[in-house]
Amino acid sequence: MTDDAEKRLAAEAAAELVEAGMTVGLGTGSTVAHLLPALARRGLNGIRCVATSVATEDQARELGIPVEEFSALERLEIAIDGADQVNPDGWLIKGGGAAHLREKIVAAAAERFVVISDSSKPVEALSVPVPLELFAFGLRSTLARLGANVELRDAPRSPDDGVIADYRGEIGDPAALAARLEADPGVAAHGLFPPEMVSEVIVGRGSSAETMDLGAR
Repeated sequence: MTDDAEKRLAAEAAAELVEAGMTVGLGTGSTVAHLLPALARRGLNGIRCVATSVATEDQARELGIPVEEFSALERLEIAIDGADQVNPDGWLIKGGGAAHLREKIVAAAAERFVVISDSSKPVEALSVPVPLELFAFGLRSTLARLGANVELRDAPRSPDDGVIADYRGEIGDPAALAARLEADPGVAAHGLFPPEMVSEVIVGRGSSAETMDLGAR
């Protein structure tokens, strides 16, 4: 089965977790592109959704899924998003689509953060690149502090006017790298998502969707 078919299986399984009246965070990327029509087909009444990107917002509205500004909501009952990589402990790398700042804000606001992926995304060890969003203010100084392992990406600014870059050095301990990146005031967000943020990972594998065992939680 193709990766695209596996993404659809995972997305359809996650869509079944959404119930009428829920507040829902919608992620960004190719797997979420399968989630949105699956969610629209359910025809749920009273759901209130926020989107992590303009692309998701536009697709959702075209399908009749209501999307509103996140400023109108304090908490979300569920958020569903894809991932670029997930290791056995539940660490994620996200941000290949340059939406990781908003994706992390939405995930942090959700009581239940569900990750959906095809079978290529679970990995034994995380590998670079780790996406970054940098503040434009003082960018040259930020890059000098971060060093040669950080490269600007040829990508448009984020919706929040952030500059997209990638860390390409050693990852080692993801928690240590996350702390180091967070310590720099020029880093608006990095693409490392910690296990405590993740409720479950649904993986499309072959002809079925399965929940990944995230080890000792």
